[in-house]
Amino acid sequence: MSRKVLVLGEIRDGQLRNVSFEAIAAGKIVAEGGEVIGVLLGESVSALGAELIQYGADRVVVVENEKLKQYTSDGYAQALLAVIDQEKPEALVFGHTALGKDLSPKVAAKLSSGLISDATAVEIAGGNVVFTRPIYSGKAFEKKIVTDGLIFATVRPNNIAPLEKDESRTGEVSSLSVEIKDLRTIIKDVIRKATEGVDLSEAKVVVAGGRGVKSAEGFEPLKELAAVLGGAVGASRGACDAEYCDYSLQIGQTGKVVTPDLYIACGISGAIQHLAGMSNSKVIVAINKDPEANIFKVADYGIVGDLFEVVPMLTEEFKKLKVHS
Repeated sequence: MSRKVLVLGEIRDGQLRNVSFEAIAAGKIVAEGGEVIGVLLGESVSALGAELIQYGADRVVVVENEKLKQYTSDGYAQALLAVIDQEKPEALVFGHTALGKDLSPKVAAKLSSGLISDATAVEIAGGNVVFTRPIYSGKAFEKKIVTDGLIFATVRPNNIAPLEKDESRTGEVSSLSVEIKDLRTIIKDVIRKATEGVDLSEAKVVVAGGRGVKSAEGFEPLKELAAVLGGAVGASRGACDAEYCDYSLQIGQTGKVVTPDLYIACGISGAIQHLAGMSNSKVIVAINKDPEANIFKVADYGIVGDLFEVVPMLTEEFKKLKVHS
């Protein structure tokens, strides 16, 4: 059964986030040969429409308004609902990001629709679209289908591979004028604490530190290793609570959920709250002085040793590999 699917493209610093392309790939599965329509909301964002098409969207609808320059759930919901009213899709797909987690429930409520959140896989089985999502802090998975009405889902970053970019693909990029009114929230200024470099939630490699780093200075070797690997630095809640780093780096049940190709846990004991945020990483390497640390139960590779000795050694070896490659 072919479907018309709307996929929300997410923009940060004037660029499309990688999760937008992953959502398009998921949308193509849901569409079953139907039309996938990208949606862009913001101010002066129409130029990004071509890139969504190159990654698989059939066409793109753009809503540009100065009140959409910064994200607010009110403004984005008004714009998105106008697009939905015009296109009348059978399915919606968002990224399960901070924006997606905030916006999707609001839109679902307005549409009196259900919502499948944080899907890690999408497939067609038995004539149904089947979404797989983690439950019980990632200790189990459930499969969900929508038997009636709108299919609405958010997909976890780094779990559904984007389609290969095809620069020869072309499609229509159209504009829709929407009056954004009665905003209850106005963004005056944005102050970011997040570190520069690779986005933690989309990083392919994450080097994370726990209480074992002992201080803010203890994160420096981790930052160097992450830089060599082209990855991002994360932290456990314990490290954040001890003020070794900012809470923007926190990974876990009350922080960010990451699923990189490689997760290197340094001085992290492996509390269940932390595991909930990283246990679905493809390869997990744990470095800890305590051989009984819980993190070793989920690790693919474990190194029992002092992180301040092991991490610099790894950094030097990776530097050598980069030189020879």
